[in-house]
Amino acid sequence: MPTMGALESRFADIIWSREPLASGELVRLAGEALHWKPTTCYTVLKRLCQRGLFQNEGGTVSSLISREDYYAMQSEQFVEETFDGSLPAFLAAFGSRKKLSQEEAEELKRLIDGLRR
Repeated sequence: MPTMGALESRFADIIWSREPLASGELVRLAGEALHWKPTTCYTVLKRLCQRGLFQNEGGTVSSLISREDYYAMQSEQFVEETFDGSLPAFLAAFGSRKKLSQEEAEELKRLIDGLRR
């Protein structure tokens, strides 16, 4: 699974939130949001296209994978690599430093109930 750095993620969010969009419009938006020069935008776009996340066809940029799918796969990979694939171990580690509000706990219970096979 290809990964992105923080600035690449911000650039990708511009695409995901407005796709499909003209590459020139992407350059303008990235210039405003990230203060990047056009050459930087096109270099990062090319890199993300080579990683299979986006495509630039005929000057129109669109995603090959949705934001939700990308971050879901990144989360799965993190749990797999860091917690030997154990979601309970991840939640235990997360909960040891950050306590959940009652609303968050209820939301997690609903999510778990929806994921049961």
